[in-house]
Amino acid sequence: MAIQGAIPLGQDLVFPHGAYVVGEVEQVQDFDRKQAGEVDFQSRDKNTGERLWAVRVVDADPEARRGQAEVVVKVMAAHQPVPPATLPGLPFRPVVFDGLTATPYVDTNRARPRLAWSLKATGMSAPGKTAAKADPKTETGRAA
Repeated sequence: MAIQGAIPLGQDLVFPHGAYVVGEVEQVQDFDRKQAGEVDFQSRDKNTGERLWAVRVVDADPEARRGQAEVVVKVMAAHQPVPPATLPGLPFRPVVFDGLTATPYVDTNRARPRLAWSLKATGMSAPGKTAAKADPKTETGRAA
């Protein structure tokens, strides 16, 4: 099969009605490293070795089924990404993800296993801006 690993997708395919950051950007923890007593137990991307950060996102799709409007996008970045600023009158922050990919997996944590998707990106920015790799000197990154 020609498709192996993550499937590259554009923001418009995954979030055609827009996406909004909810909460803060958090480290993705590697529980095996944590249990082993390692001081730095943040998860890394298997292909690049880049640190992984979790961003909770609300999908603005009005057809989203109950319980499926909120997803987590993992962002690969050396430093903790900074989400776009809030807009006046909105409780959420609109966001666009660069390098968005989806990896299918079988979710067995339910009574009936189902196909699920893990979303990963290389950067994030406000709509209308180009996301950059997280860097302490740019809007999309800051020192951890």
